[in-house]
Amino acid sequence: MLFGTALIEQGKATEAQIAEALECRRNENTSERLGEVLVRLGVITEQDVVDTLGILFHIETVASIPEEALAPELVRELPVDWARNRHMLPIRWKERPAVLICDPAQTADLNDLSLLLNADLMPVLATRTAIEMAIQQCYYRQTESTRDFIRDLNQKGRETPAEARRESDSQDLLRTVESAPVTQLVNLILLEAAKNRASDIHLEPFEQHLRVRYRIDGLLYEQAAPPKQLEAALVSRLKVMGHLDIAEKRLPQDGMTQVHIGDLELDIRISTIPVADGERVVLRLLNTERLIRPLSELGMPPAVEERFFRVMHETSGAIWVTGPTGSGKTTTLYSALQSIDTARRNVLTIEDPVEYKISSIGQMAVKTRIGLTFAQGLRHILRQDPDVILVGETRDLETAEIAIRASLTGHLVFSTLHTNDALGAIVRLVDMGIPPYLVAGATRAVMAQRLVRTVCPHCAAPVALGDEERLMLGRWADDLKGVELREGGGCPRCMEGFSGRAGIYELVEVDRAMHAIIRRGGTPEELRHHIDALQIPGLMDDAVAKIKSGVTSVAEVIRVMGRCDG
Repeated sequence: MLFGTALIEQGKATEAQIAEALECRRNENTSERLGEVLVRLGVITEQDVVDTLGILFHIETVASIPEEALAPELVRELPVDWARNRHMLPIRWKERPAVLICDPAQTADLNDLSLLLNADLMPVLATRTAIEMAIQQCYYRQTESTRDFIRDLNQKGRETPAEARRESDSQDLLRTVESAPVTQLVNLILLEAAKNRASDIHLEPFEQHLRVRYRIDGLLYEQAAPPKQLEAALVSRLKVMGHLDIAEKRLPQDGMTQVHIGDLELDIRISTIPVADGERVVLRLLNTERLIRPLSELGMPPAVEERFFRVMHETSGAIWVTGPTGSGKTTTLYSALQSIDTARRNVLTIEDPVEYKISSIGQMAVKTRIGLTFAQGLRHILRQDPDVILVGETRDLETAEIAIRASLTGHLVFSTLHTNDALGAIVRLVDMGIPPYLVAGATRAVMAQRLVRTVCPHCAAPVALGDEERLMLGRWADDLKGVELREGGGCPRCMEGFSGRAGIYELVEVDRAMHAIIRRGGTPEELRHHIDALQIPGLMDDAVAKIKSGVTSVAEVIRVMGRCDG
């Protein structure tokens, strides 16, 4: 039975639609099959094609591939490009080896695969889209650990630094099996770090050994150590990836590269510095999917999110986001920019460096070597008719003055400051030398924030509040009386009882009374008294609320916030 006839009999297409598709294929002189043309014309779906082929060829079909069917051990010797190009993937189906296909005519490829795996493979039909997704998931899961690879590498021999230079272009980490040994090791380190949600990778040389550590949820965790003999080759490979000078070992260097994990793009910032026992390399992994998220996913209390959303849609003024390094300030600012109507408003940024490229937003990078500082860049941005400006960091008086004057002349300005709380931002600006009346007139709101690790839901268990913890919490310990506290014990799905992070926030809006206090040069104590009188929740109030709801633990809040004497 012909494919077109089968579609007509099943009521999925009419004779006229089949004729139109055949005519279209002839006119376009395309190699597309009838089913592909019909899908492109919107007559049928990919799944309709698969279901019809299954009936014609008496082959079982699936609409989606369950995770338990993926068999990483079957693809260990199969290059990922072979699977992608032929849209075929070995799986385990009904307790026997099988292969996903989208075209029953691929008999030669099916025979080749059966010979490679030394198994009689049962064909299972699925859509091309479903197979592509399954390929990515399977190869992502099958990659061996760096610990296993280093053990095998010690047995097989070494690779020279010269061999590490061969592959320099952006590559897919899932092609690990096809690369040279040190390239494979670098790829495995990157892939394992990405799987563990690491933000940084540290390669640290010592006299007798190398140390590799991943920063996960703000803390460093030591990993399997490569042999000391591989140090030169590993550093050379990383320098090649970042387009750095492999011969220069006396000076610090910075570079960028990009790798792929299937469809996911991962930007990597590479920094090297000379140390006593070699070159220390730190890789910053920049994952757009983790950084650019809606405000609703950041963990802000609903009242804070509502107020922040309101002030960030003002037409002018300055909004400061404060906190120490690694407290999530950039994530908050990028999420805010994503919420702005860029079709009607001109949004420009000056950053050091540009961590993520956001479509429809103009982003400028600071380049101090050629004199492009935050202040200089901000001056030029103001000539570009901006509506909204993001200044990555307000570091000095010059930058602060330009940002504040811009906010007073019809621009909405976002920027960051390194202070402990929201009140500290006001004090810091005045200490920098900004006149109090300008600070009062420009500032719309200040957001202070921290990041705390979240308790793993799979191993969380009730715990009691200890005497030392009660002492560290100060007056907030009373808020936890009668509350069931939870803490993770550690399991294969988490890191020491924690998995992921959430923000804790304090948002202070400058109202008329606060404006008057700042303008007349009021003391920090006066400002604190006013904020307390308004009962604005502080960082610890949000932290305690997240402890009560089981999001984080007392020990984690104390680690991040320190002793709480308020």
